[in-house]
Amino acid sequence: MKKGTTLRLLFPQWQGGVNPDYVFGAELLAAILPENSRDSLVKVRLEDDTIDDLVTENGIVGERVLLKQLQQVQTILQSQQPEKVIVIGGDCSVSLGPFDYLKEIYQEKLGILWLDAHPDVAELKDSTHAHEMILANLLGKGSKNLLEQTGHFFAPSEVMLGGLVEESLRPMDQLVNKMPLRFVTPETLARNSSPILEWLEAEKIEKLAIHFDLDVLSPEDFRSIYPAEPYLKSFDAAIGKMTLSQIGRILTDVSELSEIVGLSITERLPWDAIRLRKTLEKVSIFKK
Repeated sequence: MKKGTTLRLLFPQWQGGVNPDYVFGAELLAAILPENSRDSLVKVRLEDDTIDDLVTENGIVGERVLLKQLQQVQTILQSQQPEKVIVIGGDCSVSLGPFDYLKEIYQEKLGILWLDAHPDVAELKDSTHAHEMILANLLGKGSKNLLEQTGHFFAPSEVMLGGLVEESLRPMDQLVNKMPLRFVTPETLARNSSPILEWLEAEKIEKLAIHFDLDVLSPEDFRSIYPAEPYLKSFDAAIGKMTLSQIGRILTDVSELSEIVGLSITERLPWDAIRLRKTLEKVSIFKK
């Protein structure tokens, strides 16, 4: 590990969520993040697959592609050896390689704060999409081949789910109760960050990897997320309830007790920009 170094990993992976729009969302997100000239930026090269090219192997859609891109991420991290990692995603599965890397470095000092309306703990019997099982993988569950390519697993006590919409848990989410995993609802976090801070102190977590799925936010507060898609009539999963200011307060509060060494920001869907680009792609002057 090279002390004092932070790597910004632009990882616009979309195959885990089977949604190519995550690519454009990640690229725009990279331009939005606060600048820091000391950070290095590396972009993960994606395979050229389209949705129609993806094949389900061993129960996972696009497994071959996901494993290949995961290996590339691991090669980058081992080469760069950063002390901290900012992951600019992409779907939720982008957190797997970087959090596994950080666990190898910090071991029992490291915990995960999973800010998400959904727990992402599906097992193979419940889902074929990698982004719905990525926290399960980090806990040593989920896809066999993804597990074999990583291997530095977290204990349930080292994980806290923040902003989870408990009343909307689906059958695929039940690992939350089986393990069980600690979680804090949006209603509780709207008041203060105390449950998360108490967890950090109780488990003596000195370093923190934070997964910030933007869909933990309410579509009334933040529009660049899946449930805020224009003209969408229904959404078959939990819809986030938190505000951006509440998340900002949580990130500030936890940083006073633990050092943030990893931050993944995922699943940004800037609908106006996406729709504008797709419209203009059809215009002759823009065609190759």
